[in-house]
Amino acid sequence: MNFFAVLLALICEQLKPLPHGNAVHEGVISWVRWTGRNFDAGKERHALVVWGITVLGPALLAAAIYGLVRHFTVLGALALDVLVLYLTLGFRQFSHYFTDIRDALERADELEARRLLAEWRHLDASELPRTELLRHVIEHSLLAAHRHVFGVFFWFIVLSTVGLGPAGAILYRMAEFASRYWAFKSRTIDAPTNERLMQLSRQFFGWVDYVPARLTATGFAIVGNFEEAVNGWRRDAGLWMHPNEGIILASAAGALGVQLGGSAAPGVTPDRSKTFEAGGDMDATRAEGSTPGMPPALGHLQSVVGLVWRSVVLWMFLLALLTLANLLG
Repeated sequence: MNFFAVLLALICEQLKPLPHGNAVHEGVISWVRWTGRNFDAGKERHALVVWGITVLGPALLAAAIYGLVRHFTVLGALALDVLVLYLTLGFRQFSHYFTDIRDALERADELEARRLLAEWRHLDASELPRTELLRHVIEHSLLAAHRHVFGVFFWFIVLSTVGLGPAGAILYRMAEFASRYWAFKSRTIDAPTNERLMQLSRQFFGWVDYVPARLTATGFAIVGNFEEAVNGWRRDAGLWMHPNEGIILASAAGALGVQLGGSAAPGVTPDRSKTFEAGGDMDATRAEGSTPGMPPALGHLQSVVGLVWRSVVLWMFLLALLTLANLLG
């Protein structure tokens, strides 16, 4: 049933994507604000309580509702799975930015492309040259595909297999959103935020994302240039500050044969890239601290789309085999 739930959710999401700024997204923001306002008194010991209520609360509620619905009707449980996956999993939750940026670059409207990237990722892209602009679009798109598709996919399958229904999808998306929200609130709004809460949310999401990140990187290697992807994973993952992101991006860079990484331009994701001052032993023809390969070009955007879709087909095929084996068993 997991295979059909994921398949139906992806089809529904392609046919009728959630609009930008939808009620569900606004509700999640309100929920995170409410838990922080009512349970965070600024002490270190409160951070764990706030994170548990914010992230585990909705996941446990979904598991309880799923168990109740499944007690009465299997089809109702399937419908609940599809509904939650429709709200948590899918390309169309971020792909409109990717498509609009690609269209702007095809029109040679780099100013509009920079504006869209700044709106999407809340960063200053005004000083980015074209190659760096393409690099950031590729990196952010790959990470968005992982967090909106593959990470949700993994945790849904794991917890659904043990009878918790769509709880895994909610767990992953809430953990990812919480790690971004509290950091964004502190950095952008300059609002008082429990420092321990920000650290804890990043740490917990790192644990939640540990296995999915490596499975995503493995999928990219299998459907892309396997040897270069594995070499990039082993050699270049440390170019990024966050290990899970580094593994995904290094593997994708090798699979596509494109340069990723490199010193960030002013105001661009300073918390993601390292300074790369130790990159002096790398090939002089490469940008400092970047992976080997061709400099990012417009054609690589289509290659990214192909890589991600081939990975989706791969994991859906494996899930179909597991479902078939379970039915025959």
